[in-house]
Amino acid sequence: MGISRRDALKLGVVGGAFAALPLERTAFAGTVVNRMAASKMVKPFTLPFVVPPVLSPSGTQAVACSDGQMREYDRYDVSQTFSVATIMPGYKTPFFGYNGVTPGPTIVNRRGRPVVVHQTNLLHRPPASAPNAAVPSKYSSDPLDRWTSTHLHGSASLPQYDGYASDVTLPGRTKRYVYPNCQEARTLWYHDHGVHHTSQNAYNGLAGMYVLHDDVELSLGIPQGPYDVPMVVKDVMLDTKGGLIYEDNSESGAFGDIVLVNGVPWPAMPVEPRKYRFRILNASVSRSYEWQLHDGKSAVPMTVIGTDAGLVPQPQVVSSLRHGMAERYEVVIDFAPYAQKPGKAAAKLTLKNLGPKNNVAEATALYAMQFVVGPESSVQSTENNSIPTLWNSAVAPQECMTWTEAGLLAQGVTQRRFAFVRTNGHWTINGETWQDVVDSDYTHCMAEPDQGAVEIWELANTSGGWFHPVHIHLVDFQVLSRNGKASLVRPHEKGGKDVVYVGENETVKVAMRFSGPSAGEGWQVPKGRYMMHCHNLVHEDHDMMMQFSVGDPDHDPECDPITGDPAW
Repeated sequence: MGISRRDALKLGVVGGAFAALPLERTAFAGTVVNRMAASKMVKPFTLPFVVPPVLSPSGTQAVACSDGQMREYDRYDVSQTFSVATIMPGYKTPFFGYNGVTPGPTIVNRRGRPVVVHQTNLLHRPPASAPNAAVPSKYSSDPLDRWTSTHLHGSASLPQYDGYASDVTLPGRTKRYVYPNCQEARTLWYHDHGVHHTSQNAYNGLAGMYVLHDDVELSLGIPQGPYDVPMVVKDVMLDTKGGLIYEDNSESGAFGDIVLVNGVPWPAMPVEPRKYRFRILNASVSRSYEWQLHDGKSAVPMTVIGTDAGLVPQPQVVSSLRHGMAERYEVVIDFAPYAQKPGKAAAKLTLKNLGPKNNVAEATALYAMQFVVGPESSVQSTENNSIPTLWNSAVAPQECMTWTEAGLLAQGVTQRRFAFVRTNGHWTINGETWQDVVDSDYTHCMAEPDQGAVEIWELANTSGGWFHPVHIHLVDFQVLSRNGKASLVRPHEKGGKDVVYVGENETVKVAMRFSGPSAGEGWQVPKGRYMMHCHNLVHEDHDMMMQFSVGDPDHDPECDPITGDPAW
């Protein structure tokens, strides 16, 4: 399993840096015996909330487009490095970072302006002098260099820029990614997707947010600027010296007992008594959450205005929302009713996790952060301070949200069924694993829809022992039904999605068109091979992943996901 000798020959990397890499799957050795005691952890809601830095372009780069023309795009440079941070006060934690930080810096762009991102892998063997080098933790016990593959999750990228799992970048090499930024405004994120190391690399810190704005979204009066706040949530476990512990629980999932929000354990955020927009990303490897905002007496309403694929057709007011791994929800919270009164203590609202089943239960994972509401005098701006109950006519619903299941069936659209099953110790889709793709020299596809085709996919999970957040690359889809009932689709899911929570003993139907928008002036509409997988990244690493081909029955080499634009 893992990167095979054939893969190495195909990529031309036998010898040199590759000689230090295993030709079989390995995992970090972790143990819960040495876990940090709760008494050594910081008291919740005492550390300040932080916002990840925003990455600026390093310049421009000329790119040869599909029409043969050269065009200048903004260029961003990102390095994947070993770094050290103080996650828990008094301890040093080695991690993998984008430009030395985790979460990585946020990349912010506008629709219609393609960009180039250079990802350089500097994850060589950690130096012997690294902090905690002798600690048996995930970071320090692994003596091997790490290959990577960067996926911009939520982007309709061409296959060679999609972060295909086996399109690996070895240490010392750089991969160019061209991102079209052609879709409606949305919250995306970039994370590692390197085959058989995805969960380990992401757990170690390789994740960051990517925000795409457009003119329509910026005209609606919803919170912007300092009131538009990224929240990257993940759970980790630390050992007694502060090192990360990775334990995959017999390949079922990696869970932590510390909840980090933007890299800080259980932070407190001072807020003005007005409306804020929070872009909440579940970047955990295996943990799902059921969020509820609580004022100490009752739940506080939250308004969901966006899902994975951008603004929802109609904002949804919820008292709680279930949040699977890799899903993004844009939530507006109105703190005005909780303004601090003269002579009174500030109101404190806690973001709780009600704890969906089949997560490893940890009492310290049942809350994430707290909001401390200031007085009326603390409000700096009342602009962009609305929550429309209905969008104005400027917001056209995404195409996938205009369909009905009955209407699609009347058109005779193709239907396919995919069963997510653990069989004989293997995580499979329709009885197959990613190894079947590797053994076919990356040609085997489980589905081959025509370019532009609309299809209904049925995602089935017959187990009561685990859930699967299923991610389909390239497309936005509508969640049509759960167990045959449209009424079981949760209110916060009623927007375009690219990940769907397939719960225990659930069958979920989704509908999508297999054609992203044009990738910008001079670029072709995406076609080629893309992946579908479980976003419990431990399940993915142990091969619960398949590929499908869109409009590319002959496997055009120009859009080959491995050789179309390889790392150098």
